[in-house]
Amino acid sequence: MVAKISADALASMLTELPAWKKLQGSDAIKRVIKFDDFNQAWGFMTRIALEAERINHHPEWLNVYGKVEVTLTTHECDGLSERDILLARFIDSTVHEMTTNREKEHA
Repeated sequence: MVAKISADALASMLTELPAWKKLQGSDAIKRVIKFDDFNQAWGFMTRIALEAERINHHPEWLNVYGKVEVTLTTHECDGLSERDILLARFIDSTVHEMTTNREKEHA
């Protein structure tokens, strides 16, 4: 069984993940990422999908052109777990890497 993160632990963890917001009325966190185009958004989603499969924890998401909305929650514990925080950190590092590489390409 996957353990649910306490409210205090979640509040502490979210200070490390400022791009993520707790959804009101739900035990989930959400981040919206905007890319230059659909190709970049789809590439991002592919990278996340591979990691999600590896750790066996899958996001809920929506993609419209260059925008990707990611929602994380753990259905097994009916709330947020360490799995969500692990995947959120991976998503943040992937966005940072893709953004940094994009800035280098345009320099």
